[in-house]
Amino acid sequence: MSTTTLAVLVPLLPFLGAVAGLLLGRNAPGFVRPLAILPTLGAAVLAVLVAVRQGGGETISAATELTPTGSVPIELSLYLDGFAALVAVLVGVVATCVQLYSTAYLREDPRYPSYAALVSLFTSAMLLVVYSGDLMVLLVGWEVMGICSYFLVGHYWETEAARSASLKAFLVTKLGDVPFLIGLFALATDAGSFEIPKILDTVADGGLDHPTLIALLLLAGVAGKSAQFPLHTWLPDAMAGPTPVSALIHAATMVAAGVYFISRLLPVFAASQAALVVMAVMAAVTMIGSGLAAIAQDDIKRVLAYSTIGQLGYMIGALAVGDRGAAVFHLLSHGAFKALLFLGAGVIIHAAGTNSLGVMSRMDGLAKRIPDAFWTMTIALLALAAVPPFAGFFSKEAVLVAAEHTATGHSDFAPSAAGWLVLVAGLLTALLTAAYATRLWLMAFRGRGAAAPDHGKEPLAMTGVLWLLAIPSVGFGLAAGPISDWFDSGELTPTLVTSVLGTGAAAIGAMLTYALWQRAAAKAALASAAGTRAAAAAETPAAVAAAESAAEAPEVAEVTHDHPTVPAGPAADPGTALLGPLHRHAADGFHLDAVYDRLFVRPVQAAARLVRFLDREVVDTYVRGAGTGTQLLGSLVRRAQTGNVQSYLSALLAGAVVLAIATAVLANVNAGS
Repeated sequence: MSTTTLAVLVPLLPFLGAVAGLLLGRNAPGFVRPLAILPTLGAAVLAVLVAVRQGGGETISAATELTPTGSVPIELSLYLDGFAALVAVLVGVVATCVQLYSTAYLREDPRYPSYAALVSLFTSAMLLVVYSGDLMVLLVGWEVMGICSYFLVGHYWETEAARSASLKAFLVTKLGDVPFLIGLFALATDAGSFEIPKILDTVADGGLDHPTLIALLLLAGVAGKSAQFPLHTWLPDAMAGPTPVSALIHAATMVAAGVYFISRLLPVFAASQAALVVMAVMAAVTMIGSGLAAIAQDDIKRVLAYSTIGQLGYMIGALAVGDRGAAVFHLLSHGAFKALLFLGAGVIIHAAGTNSLGVMSRMDGLAKRIPDAFWTMTIALLALAAVPPFAGFFSKEAVLVAAEHTATGHSDFAPSAAGWLVLVAGLLTALLTAAYATRLWLMAFRGRGAAAPDHGKEPLAMTGVLWLLAIPSVGFGLAAGPISDWFDSGELTPTLVTSVLGTGAAAIGAMLTYALWQRAAAKAALASAAGTRAAAAAETPAAVAAAESAAEAPEVAEVTHDHPTVPAGPAADPGTALLGPLHRHAADGFHLDAVYDRLFVRPVQAAARLVRFLDREVVDTYVRGAGTGTQLLGSLVRRAQTGNVQSYLSALLAGAVVLAIATAVLANVNAGS
């Protein structure tokens, strides 16, 4: 079987599995789990075979015209280079792990058949984006992912949080998709084709008439899909969906699509220096803002959500300085350890009965109850914090090295200002990342208080997946040398300067967080021992509300056992001391939702109310007036219809006399003139 045929089957298998799952889910429930796992597993195996055959060598492309358009043709085409081959493997592996994990995590969920089918469709759409060589076909996968995320985030649709989160995710990403679509048409108009190879040839020949406009329009769509400032606000709220969905969205599909899209079309963005600077600013603001927000979150999944936003900022930063190899390298390593973090968080939620880190910090011995999750989460958090020799260290260093080269003038791809922005923001984010990773680990696994409930060993389908993902989280960074041949043959190995700076920043963040945690834990212990009312009031109202919200997350009631009530009290949270007066603002995402509400939502609602008033009170008044006038005229005419023949004859005679007189008068007037 040819490589092209194998590549066609990779997105096709999950699609067929999704269709079969939707058709057979209710009538043949015994087939649901095999239809969820086997097609996705088959796609992952085939993706590996395609990657082996492609081998980082020459690009494999094939195309056939999908439909004639009369102008710019739309073609069903494949474009398989090293980037596509490896990203497809990531998508297949993570999706298979999520499907396996979900069979245990959602085993009692009555809507599991539709959930599994949507996950398969989600996977198929991302694989279509990865392998597609035509931008219109890529757009199909891009939009299918959007609608799948709407349904999956809103899986627990009985709750207001899930309904509003799914709607918010859909609307915010669509807000970015509008300029994205305009940018695609503008790009195809300049290039005369939607095919990626032809577009790249046009860019190389300087054939783009409006490179800055096109790049910024496309960047708006990427910001929405990959949750970058200012369109990132949907992603933390999307944690209202099931935890396996969060793992899939954050690690290998939706948010990764934007980064992958820019890496595919990087020459388009490179044609505009202004666009690269805008991209660097967006990445820097996203990295720092998300790092600060992550430190202040109480919900373990929201911590990881803001972490994803920051790590995507690293990838966008690498693209802003022209190193797509570093960006995709970090995309691959991040996909492994972020999937592990979310699935491990699911085990923690399953065992603790809450999403709240504040509640977990008042549990003793949770790490002993779930040893598999404890050790694998520790590995993933070390990778997230970029501690050598874990995967995150090598991929994050590749980004910092690329930024350093641009900042110091060793690369003329982008302005040096873009390099300095990404480098400084990247180093500061390394400190913040280590801080919130340490905080999560300490609050989840080093709590003090009531004994954590013991429900026995977690299902093998959940713990086995964690250990499988732990392997690349530990060792993938060692592939930095060989994997560069799959990209642009650029250097991906760390340098001494960036290694010292990055690791030093991470060490400072971790040690500072640990010291503040010890102080907070001591204060919490004294306050609990004293049993004063001040102890219970030590937490801010915002923190208490966040803890209650996390504890009442819909999936907690769905998947957990019966849990004893954890005594109330202050949580040993170092985040409050770390951020000081910023903590309240960071916990609320720096009030961006409130800003958007006042700048956009309220004006739109006011305009809608005005339109409704004009429609009902003005337009409808005219419509009703026309109908009322007709009725009045009809009533007047009706009075003349008496049914009396004599009246009719009298009226006819009177009319004839009037006409005769009028005729005589007109004749005399004409004769006199």
